[in-house]
Amino acid sequence: MQEFLNWTVETIREDKLISPWLEEKKFEWTPLVSKNIHKLLDKNHSVLIITDNDRKWFLEYIINNINSKKLGRPFLPFYNIESFMNNFDKVNSDEDIAEIRDMLNISFPNGYSFWYIGRSQDARATIPKVSKNSFLWLFDEESTNAFNLSSSDEALDMKLLQMFRLYNKTLSAVLFAETSVHN
Repeated sequence: MQEFLNWTVETIREDKLISPWLEEKKFEWTPLVSKNIHKLLDKNHSVLIITDNDRKWFLEYIINNINSKKLGRPFLPFYNIESFMNNFDKVNSDEDIAEIRDMLNISFPNGYSFWYIGRSQDARATIPKVSKNSFLWLFDEESTNAFNLSSSDEALDMKLLQMFRLYNKTLSAVLFAETSVHN
């Protein structure tokens, strides 16, 4: 079994659809992905995906591809949070957050993690940013607990697709014992 950082670098270099920019961010990428996949596979957390409005297309792309049968792996618990909660962006008080957390704790007794992709100042980012188990792909903010991108980057959409490709390959590699996300 290959060490996770080395596996990540090798995968980026070998996959012609993933650009070298991601290798430059490997020290930012690997701890975040490792933590997320550990919670998903070892702690049985469900992953609740949220995006800002400009990235709704990407959320649909993830949902349509994360459990593709052609991957030959078990289906994993990834959900579009809007499929059961359509007013997520109207959260504006600590009481609202507490009520949402109560509902999610009942709905996902093994735990859940947010996967947020979008602008850091978007209303939909509020709960994921204050939750300790979040997997954040944030735009226009430098945060140590997030993968940071710029919304003005002309290649942003391509980078998101490449990141998802690497993430999806990582899920398969961990499930099939090609690498481990444990330290």
